[in-house]
Amino acid sequence: MTPVVSAQRICKSFGSLEVLKGIDLEVQPREVLCLIGPSGSGKSTLLRCINHLEKINAGRLYVDGVLVGYKQRGDKLHELKESEVAFQRKDIGMVFQRFNLFPHMTALENIIEAPVQVRRESKAKARERGRELLERVGLADKESTYPGQLSGGQQQRVAIARALAMEPKLMLFDEPTSALDPELVGDVLGVMRQLAKDGMTMVVVTHEMQFAREVADTVAFMDGGVIVEQGPPAQVIGDPKHERTKSFLARVLNPNER
Repeated sequence: MTPVVSAQRICKSFGSLEVLKGIDLEVQPREVLCLIGPSGSGKSTLLRCINHLEKINAGRLYVDGVLVGYKQRGDKLHELKESEVAFQRKDIGMVFQRFNLFPHMTALENIIEAPVQVRRESKAKARERGRELLERVGLADKESTYPGQLSGGQQQRVAIARALAMEPKLMLFDEPTSALDPELVGDVLGVMRQLAKDGMTMVVVTHEMQFAREVADTVAFMDGGVIVEQGPPAQVIGDPKHERTKSFLARVLNPNER
């Protein structure tokens, strides 16, 4: 079975700052991988490399067996044109910390924009699918509402629906609840839980340890640009082996979660 994501010795630097130091990672179809670790450990950078929002400096990154962002000729990689990268990205949904909705468009208009412009779907078909997605994320009554009239949690659920509108093979979530008030987090995590139950392949950067414990098939703890420890959540969160993992979890878990 071809992995949905295959990262092979991925390195990424920003100037002299080495952020990713040879990451090896695989995500199988229908798998939920949660990336945990302290701020600055490279989690979000790795996520952004998967859909070529950041260019890698070394290694190979494949999504569904296809090299991301590059063509290989002989031993050399040649970067794809931006239009070719955009074509690859249509199969990868991404949800950011900030919702990045178009403020001048309604919830439904935000959702149908990419299917109409990128996939060339008819507006009628895109609207029908958009309404189904709004219902799926619990916002069927908000299709004519503008982002500024929605709560943060509602905006994030629209952002998830917008990503799903492209029918992606893979969903990437970059700390999707970190910008939300605590009482709004549950609704967003509820949508993500249902996506996992429905079999969506997901890579989630999160500080929500309970979500990672309950929903992830695999948890990878990152620190200092490397994967320190990975495995099932019961192992990595419940019985970590590495001292760096233990010290991180001791800081972020409540005593009754340990």
